[in-house]
Amino acid sequence: MFALVDCNTFYASCEAIFNPAVRGKPIVVLSNNDGCIISRNKEAKALGIPGMLPFFQVRKQVEDAGCHIFSSNYELYGDISARVMTLMEPFSTEMEVYSIDEAFLRLPSERFGAYHEQGHAIKDMLWEQVRMPVCAGIAPSKTLSKLANHAAKKIPRLNGVCVLDTPEKWEWLLERIPLDNIWGIGGRIKKRLHDMGIYNGLQLAQSDAKWLRQRFSVVLEKTIRELNGEPCMDLELEPEPKKEIICSRSFSYKITELHELQQAASLYAGRACEKMRKQNGLTANLWVYLESFHNGQRFYRHRFATLPHLTNDTRLIASASADALASIYREGIRYKKCGIGLLDLCTRKYEQRDLFYPQQSDRSRTLMQTMDRINGRYGRYTVQLASTGIQPKWLMNRNFKSPAYTTRWTDIPVVHC
Repeated sequence: MFALVDCNTFYASCEAIFNPAVRGKPIVVLSNNDGCIISRNKEAKALGIPGMLPFFQVRKQVEDAGCHIFSSNYELYGDISARVMTLMEPFSTEMEVYSIDEAFLRLPSERFGAYHEQGHAIKDMLWEQVRMPVCAGIAPSKTLSKLANHAAKKIPRLNGVCVLDTPEKWEWLLERIPLDNIWGIGGRIKKRLHDMGIYNGLQLAQSDAKWLRQRFSVVLEKTIRELNGEPCMDLELEPEPKKEIICSRSFSYKITELHELQQAASLYAGRACEKMRKQNGLTANLWVYLESFHNGQRFYRHRFATLPHLTNDTRLIASASADALASIYREGIRYKKCGIGLLDLCTRKYEQRDLFYPQQSDRSRTLMQTMDRINGRYGRYTVQLASTGIQPKWLMNRNFKSPAYTTRWTDIPVVHC
């Protein structure tokens, strides 16, 4: 049996863990530069606070409703996510971390306890240990466990745990579930299925899988088989290395100076290279872009660059990105955003050595590993390139950011007895 454990309103729940004053109160969390509402707890939703809208449009409504407002605190969210995943490991034989707030678990045999009991044990443990509310959906396939998790969130009498262990149970639920609530069914596929007279999950599960495969794809066939309790998708214990890594951010104000744009590109290059090195990657292809609105029109320019050899050295990639930015920079334009992309990534396992062309030196590789170890131990950006600047003003706005309770010594919570 598979279990999908999903944290409820994860970002908002993280903000309440170390701040008891906001527990049970409406909470909203904003995106980068405090742009949009990206997370609301159930109290905020009950007040009719909308999500995924620009904050300035609904700010008065949010403040009048007495909501607690927070900027995105990614350091806190990442650390809480790691704690949640670590604590769930003993409850499973294998685990796939699907996203920052959800994971698939392969549960031991029912002889270790009824599946309802296992689901409630995970739910209660995470609340006691982390104060993180979760829901668990348990079923014989990953698609059905997604469906069970949806039911656990929406049906109050299930108390956060739904087990679909017999065909009667999942058929009852499928009959009441529209197609777009089924994992893997998007809007375009839903429309085509509606044209064929298929409107809910049960009708899809009872359709001819091979006939639909010919008209759609093998993915839809697997979905149908999974909806009938036949597992076709196993856990992905080691995610595939990414073929490209993009890092971009909007600035806190519009930039006109080239050196500030190059500082941003250097910072983004460092972050992208760190991600690339985590998957033991290398690249020789680079992409940078600039974006803004000028005289009422969108301004967008980009440039591709080829490095002299495969590398994961932040210094070389940051330097190349600065040169590429200089070639597309135009004076008099107020830039709102820039980004950098590392393309056509390969791994060192398949790196081709050549006697006649330059290659990344062992000294360079050792230096990059040392930087990553220091930043991993003492916090991101402890060591970085001087070209990123010192406390640049263009960094994104986070005017409502909570303390880094778990990753900064000065922000450790103090308990007053």
